[in-house]
Amino acid sequence: MARRRFVVCYDIASPARWRQVYRIMQGHGEWIQLSVFLCDLDDVERIRLESLLAEVIHHRDDSVCFADLGQVEKDAVKVVFMGKSRRLPNPGPAIF
Repeated sequence: MARRRFVVCYDIASPARWRQVYRIMQGHGEWIQLSVFLCDLDDVERIRLESLLAEVIHHRDDSVCFADLGQVEKDAVKVVFMGKSRRLPNPGPAIF
């Protein structure tokens, strides 16, 4: 199964729900900036992550965005930082 690189960003209306989303995201990617993670996921991992987030967010008040940057091994968009850089996810398989 091909792994794809995603930028996942979120806007959560409640601080308590924001913390829950942040904790979920920590197990699935690398924190890049406030409310932004970079995640290398296969289809099963992405669906699992979406399911976990769907259980926590309030769909009328909160927003989560998955931006697909392409296959990790092939055509993933190069990520460039200005200023302080962050560690990028390991392109290999993830073990949770």
